[in-house]
Amino acid sequence: MKKTLAIMVALIVVTASIGWFFRVEILLGVIEYRFSSIEVSEPRDIPWKQGPSASTTTNLERPPNIILIVADDLGYNDISTFGGGIVQTPSIDRLAKEGAVFNQSYSGASTCAPSRAMMMTGRYPTRTGFEFTPTPAGMGKAVSFISGGMDNNLPPGFYDEEMEANQPPYQLKGLPPEEITIAETLKDSGYYTAHIGKWHLGNDNGMAPHEQGFDDSLLMTSGLYLPEDDLNVVNAKIPFDPIDKFLWKAMTYSNSFNSGDGNRFKPKGYLTDYWTDESINVIKANKNRPFFLYLAHWGPHTPLQATREDYEAVGDIRPHRKRVYAAMVRAIDRSVGRVLDTLDQEGLADNTLVMFTSDNGGAGYIGIPEVNQPFRGWKITMFEGGLRVPMMIKWPSKITAGTVVDIPVAHIDVMPTLAAAAASQSKATEIDGVNILPLATSQGDQNWDRETLFWQNGHYQVVRHGDWKLQVNDRPTDGLQHWLFDLAKDPTEQNNLAAVRQDKVKELNGLLVDHQANAVGALYPATTQMPVMVDKTLAEEFEEGDEYVYTPN
Repeated sequence: MKKTLAIMVALIVVTASIGWFFRVEILLGVIEYRFSSIEVSEPRDIPWKQGPSASTTTNLERPPNIILIVADDLGYNDISTFGGGIVQTPSIDRLAKEGAVFNQSYSGASTCAPSRAMMMTGRYPTRTGFEFTPTPAGMGKAVSFISGGMDNNLPPGFYDEEMEANQPPYQLKGLPPEEITIAETLKDSGYYTAHIGKWHLGNDNGMAPHEQGFDDSLLMTSGLYLPEDDLNVVNAKIPFDPIDKFLWKAMTYSNSFNSGDGNRFKPKGYLTDYWTDESINVIKANKNRPFFLYLAHWGPHTPLQATREDYEAVGDIRPHRKRVYAAMVRAIDRSVGRVLDTLDQEGLADNTLVMFTSDNGGAGYIGIPEVNQPFRGWKITMFEGGLRVPMMIKWPSKITAGTVVDIPVAHIDVMPTLAAAAASQSKATEIDGVNILPLATSQGDQNWDRETLFWQNGHYQVVRHGDWKLQVNDRPTDGLQHWLFDLAKDPTEQNNLAAVRQDKVKELNGLLVDHQANAVGALYPATTQMPVMVDKTLAEEFEEGDEYVYTPN
């Protein structure tokens, strides 16, 4: 009897030990099983609304067509426009050369969804409450758990399961329906409006793109660029990134049309190219009336997947993940080129405004050190590397080729700029952004008087006033942590002046306090706190003394 009991105890201990050893793999298996049950039908043709077969006016006599192209997690140094680039990006370079380039352009936030909300509304999170990036139920818990099982020596992350349990479901974590988007504004002015790709601002209850002003929406409903086993795909998994591990198990290859998160079907090819194909269909179908096209690419966001053709074309770049990433950037560049070529072929280029940007800086968790050079920091931090993004506008009938603007601009300026181009008036009563067309159209900056820009993710708040930039964060210490930089002398944020310029810290902190004075508060609280190294990628090991920040989400 005692022998049997001892064997049973031993088996329990062994089983528990094995379970603990493989705990991450077990969790990932559960995630894969949960998401594998989502139904996805076969590819279908997209019934885009068709404009008039002929135009009663010349192209230049009607309001301009407007195309907003947004890349995802594209680093400032990922393109060759600014003298860098992992690969050459001739089409994005062309867009810059033929229009205006903003040399100090900023994202709305250090993560994607709040930036996209600001582009759509021109309003800060203090007005909309849309402050954090929505994640699927359980993702925060899973990523936190996976992180705990990885040996990278990072300080611990934090996850509040009770907080997440009291939040709305993922589909309802979005931009409130009463917010006025640029699509609604342009639609009220007679534009046909189309959205293609990522949205991330809610998928139900009036928050889906086709409910927020877009006549048609081809919506990304998951995140594989191609099925993982497709003969034409080259995959690169990132073993040191817990988010990547989650994405590979949770994501499918699907999108939907005018139905939010429902009625999923497979795309017809590699996502970046497929969405470009459909963008060209939109342009051709509506070339005889003013249209607004929001092409919101997923690339080069993880999971890293490239076509075999692009992978071969970029050459022998190492390591493997960097080569796949470079191939994904090549696909984004090709997309921009195909859109510009279509406008030329259809005789629409002169009176079409094309704006290109990225939702935030490049991510450190992909383990590619140069994506944001020369700036410090990554996505999820508010150092310049996390916030500085490309922004360029081409509009041949209005903007002189080769225009360069050095005044700071940001994503909150996108909405009022596009509205001004169309001579449209938003119904929103309070817009924080400003029209930047006067800076781009050689009208000069004589009347430019904005000095201040704000960013926030919960307790992590930033203000740029003139050339001074202050970051405030209350973690990992109990008291406030400050980083103060004079960007005129120190654009890459090497020298923290907080200790020696307390006068500036006080001045800028006062601006942050004033900015928050009438804030509506976040729509839902953050559930996670993740440590992010400022000067190292996640491929490198954290060492004592390395600078890092906690960013809530």
